[in-house]
Amino acid sequence: MKQIGVAIIVFGLVFAMRPAAATRTTLDVYFIDVEGGQSTLIVTPAGETLLVDTGFPGDGRFASIPGDPKQARDANRILAAARAAGVTRIDNLLTTHFHADHDGGVVELSQLMPIRTFIDHESPDPQAEAGVAGTMAAFDRYAAIRAKGRHLAPKPGERIPLKGVEVTVVSSASATLQKPLAGAGAANPACAAVASEAQEKIENPRSTGVLLRFGRFRFLDVGDLSGGPLFNLVCPKNLIGTADVYLVAHHGGVDAAVPATFAALLPRVAIVNNGPAKGGAQELLAALRVAPGLEDGWQLHKASAAGAQNVADDRIANLDESGAHWITLSAHDDGSFSVTNGRTGVTKLYPRR
Repeated sequence: MKQIGVAIIVFGLVFAMRPAAATRTTLDVYFIDVEGGQSTLIVTPAGETLLVDTGFPGDGRFASIPGDPKQARDANRILAAARAAGVTRIDNLLTTHFHADHDGGVVELSQLMPIRTFIDHESPDPQAEAGVAGTMAAFDRYAAIRAKGRHLAPKPGERIPLKGVEVTVVSSASATLQKPLAGAGAANPACAAVASEAQEKIENPRSTGVLLRFGRFRFLDVGDLSGGPLFNLVCPKNLIGTADVYLVAHHGGVDAAVPATFAALLPRVAIVNNGPAKGGAQELLAALRVAPGLEDGWQLHKASAAGAQNVADDRIANLDESGAHWITLSAHDDGSFSVTNGRTGVTKLYPRR
């Protein structure tokens, strides 16, 4: 009887530690601070995970190489967010493109938690090394880890399989949607005559971007998509439609400050995954102030450049480099959502429209 009693207590404790899987009703998104790279953890109401990119390797530089996973800056920041979300594995890893601030952390992360399915656009452009030194070495390390799991390379218009959430690929390997998604397709009067020029012209425009839909809620993440492919999604016709939340392309670089993009998407919230000195361009932050329909911009870091028109401090997760706070978004299927500043713990609610 004593053994049975202990077993019941243990079962009760285990059951009590499963709130994420048992009671989750929201789509939760963690915008993780990887100092101007990208890593975005998405947890569905069913408890499935989609991680978009893994940040930098090692101590967080393009020249860094993977080392002791316990000392890896970005892999451990991802692990901390996963623990906060109550998840223990990455069901799907989407690597938007092959630069070390997006695929660099995979080696160390794979030693800290299992990764089941790898999603990407197969391989870098052959000229990618000329654009960013170290790209091919970082890709080779990534590909070695990818070979241990399932691999998907979806094309624009195809979907990534997640339970209860619709994830549609809108761009990949320089290709974009050929026909509008449901409800999209209207002419965009804000289109300029030509696309803005991509700052990095080889691999960034090949980014795999996705539109995620949970009921009436819509979230767009296009990685570092820029130049012609970003322009083609919204001009001359808007092929995507609107998005409640837009993770601004290319960390909020100057090539993301395209008025036609904001005119097409009409986001209620724009999130900039910048670092203190990377992304968050003055032109982009200025564009947020006049973007039609935008209720708030949020930044992972306060931009340090002179003259930067940062959003208000209460909507910035990190005012300096003393912390590594994330921004959390929780969305309901009726289209309402909330955004929480990990530094302050303050949450802003965005009611259903």
